[in-house]
Amino acid sequence: MRFGVLAATLLSTAVVRADVADDLEDAAGHASMSASSFVESVTSSALSKPTFTPTKLKAPFLEQFADDWETRWKPSHAKKQNDKSTEEEWAYVGNWAVEEPSVLKGIQGDKGLVIKDKAAHHAISAKFPKAIDNTKNTLVVQYEVKLQDGLECGGAYMKLLQDNKELQSDEFSNASPYVIMFGPDKCGATNKVHFIFRHKNPKTGEYEEKHLKNPPMARIVKTTSLYTLIVNPDQTYQIKIDGESMRNGSLLEDFTPSVNPEKEVDDPNDRKPEDWVEEARIPDPEATKPEDWDEDAPYEIVDEEATKPDDWLEDEPTMIPDPEAEKPEDWDDEEDGDWIPPMVPNPKCDEASGCGPWTQPMKKNPAYKGRWSPAYIENPAYKGVWAPRKIANPDYYEDPTPANFEPIGAIGFEIWTMQKDILFDNIYIGHSVADAEKLKKETYDVKIASEKAEEAATKPKTEDTPPKSPMDLKFKDDPVLYIREKLDLFLTIAKKDPIQAVKFMPEVAGALGVTALTVLALLISLVGLGGAAAPSKEQIKDAAQKAKETAVDVKDQAAEAVSSGAEKAQAELNKRNTRSQKVDS
Repeated sequence: MRFGVLAATLLSTAVVRADVADDLEDAAGHASMSASSFVESVTSSALSKPTFTPTKLKAPFLEQFADDWETRWKPSHAKKQNDKSTEEEWAYVGNWAVEEPSVLKGIQGDKGLVIKDKAAHHAISAKFPKAIDNTKNTLVVQYEVKLQDGLECGGAYMKLLQDNKELQSDEFSNASPYVIMFGPDKCGATNKVHFIFRHKNPKTGEYEEKHLKNPPMARIVKTTSLYTLIVNPDQTYQIKIDGESMRNGSLLEDFTPSVNPEKEVDDPNDRKPEDWVEEARIPDPEATKPEDWDEDAPYEIVDEEATKPDDWLEDEPTMIPDPEAEKPEDWDDEEDGDWIPPMVPNPKCDEASGCGPWTQPMKKNPAYKGRWSPAYIENPAYKGVWAPRKIANPDYYEDPTPANFEPIGAIGFEIWTMQKDILFDNIYIGHSVADAEKLKKETYDVKIASEKAEEAATKPKTEDTPPKSPMDLKFKDDPVLYIREKLDLFLTIAKKDPIQAVKFMPEVAGALGVTALTVLALLISLVGLGGAAAPSKEQIKDAAQKAKETAVDVKDQAAEAVSSGAEKAQAELNKRNTRSQKVDS
């Protein structure tokens, strides 16, 4: 029944065309090609997508990349500053766009900021309406990353830039001072989520980067990933990925170099005394070599008790000329010399204990003891491992509140990547963990459910053994392949023997039914296979209209049949949407 509904629709939509002068074979071929595209479109539309609705949440900075995004975000025209070891300069030539995802679109109308060029340097930033100061307050940073083309080597991290008068978006570069760097980075074996903050030394005024010692791994998938950083006033932090806590700890303990230096350091002027003994064990000075210790005894000796095996082929060589080798046809004895066949192992030796002259084997010498050395004893003069004495660290300071970051004036993405189409969306920077969670439920939770539903519905079926023929196919496994193969097989047989095609595949013939007869009659009359006169324009229009009506009637049934495999995923998506609406209300 499923094939009948879809096949009728496919045949109707394929042959009812403006170009009615095509012959029957061309029309049938087009019908076969249309089967794939039609069923694919029905499968895609079977999963309804939620529609983007801007959030009503407020925050110091919240970006969903609406139509006015260009008023906030400015691409950089600066040149990337390199270290002094190279004179090569890099310009930020990578292009940016705001567009909907091209892979696994989760929400209709939902746009994000997209990196458009691979193997290029990209830089873009947006200034905040007002500098964000989290002194004695919680800082929450959250954003979505979608790796539509994967990520083999490149970054997808953000930088929160230090607020100062020199902060200009069009001059943003790798040298622009930042406060926090956060987000995924991968290249080869390196795969981590950066959390780096720049800390100001209260004594010298110099800045130093503090890196998280054990960062979590980034998730390299084509569905959307959500990265969240929470820094609390009690100097603790938490990193979440997709809402799951991956790391938490203390800014004072988990970063390198440490925020606060050691109170005491080694005295650089202290020297180890000349008579200081660090050897814990020494050779026993009173030990003597035993009289029966023979240092010259060999490790192995001849086994005098061994005898030659009875099947040992002493007259057989271990290697013989290859009996199957032949002299090359282009071999010239005068120029190349006498041809000698290559040598191969003697097969007779494989069947016996061995070939060639037999000699007694070697065995381990029971009298062997090796070179004598005295045993080690505890050193009575041992004083331990020497270490310089400790003195007060002249550079010591104590900053008990590194979480009081300097004011943040902008956000920027300064990235080099080998992959394009990295998408960023739903950026939240503020002070409310609850609001960030609400935004997650409104956006990410809805989006990821929709993306995974589509991913599951479009995932190709894998079979341990492929079908031997179109007759082994099942509609529910792959509707596109099922329709295409069945229709192609029927039309191939019908070209040679229509009666045999009906007998062999009665379900296809029956499915074509009235629609097939109507279309075939129209085509026959057009190409002049019958004796009747060509139909009038009104007759053509009438036949086409009837075919269209038939297609409309069966299209809904086709969609329902194709989408049956995705009902479970859609149900889950509907549940999530309902929950999100309840939370909002």
